[in-house]
Amino acid sequence: MTKRTSAKYKIDRRMGENIWGRAKSPVNRREYGPGQHGQRRKAKLSDFGIQLRAKQKLKGYYGDLTEKQFRRIYAEAERVKGDTGENLIGLLERRLDAIVYRAKFVPTVFAARQFVNHGHVTVNGQRVNIPSYRVKEGDVIAVRDKSKQMALVLEASQSAERDVPDYLDVDHSKMTASFVRTPSLSDVPYPVMMEPNLVVEFYAKN
Repeated sequence: MTKRTSAKYKIDRRMGENIWGRAKSPVNRREYGPGQHGQRRKAKLSDFGIQLRAKQKLKGYYGDLTEKQFRRIYAEAERVKGDTGENLIGLLERRLDAIVYRAKFVPTVFAARQFVNHGHVTVNGQRVNIPSYRVKEGDVIAVRDKSKQMALVLEASQSAERDVPDYLDVDHSKMTASFVRTPSLSDVPYPVMMEPNLVVEFYAKN
């Protein structure tokens, strides 16, 4: 298990929110932050603090992306025509690891990254092992035959904890998912409120 995977619930506690909506999240039991000073009264956040928190929450949700990775995606969202915040969400949701998670092939975003890394996934029949690979509309993502009976795949596909969004056409009997369209913010089933507009404000000033 990677250090990042083992620390995933620290992100929940740092944010004070159950950002993946999981039953096991420690925030369901205690709402204060991690560490010995976690129970101190929370200070009122400045505008900078609110914007930074929105960025950290979005970054954390997609498997705790590095600042370099996230900044690169943001720069691309800014270059494309249209609303930068909406573009950012669309680009994040087109990551292969995000699609594998959304399709309920695996239980967590962290597991999705590892699952792709280990070569369990194909895109249009070709094996792809890059979690950040960008999926296009019409692409078909599939779990490789030898991986379909893995315990985490069967557990995730049968879980009632979350639903598959309508921008994916998923067939769990074949373990395939077609990427129908790039979603907007309102299409994405985030368990907590994400505020890409605050991320845009953060990068505009910093």
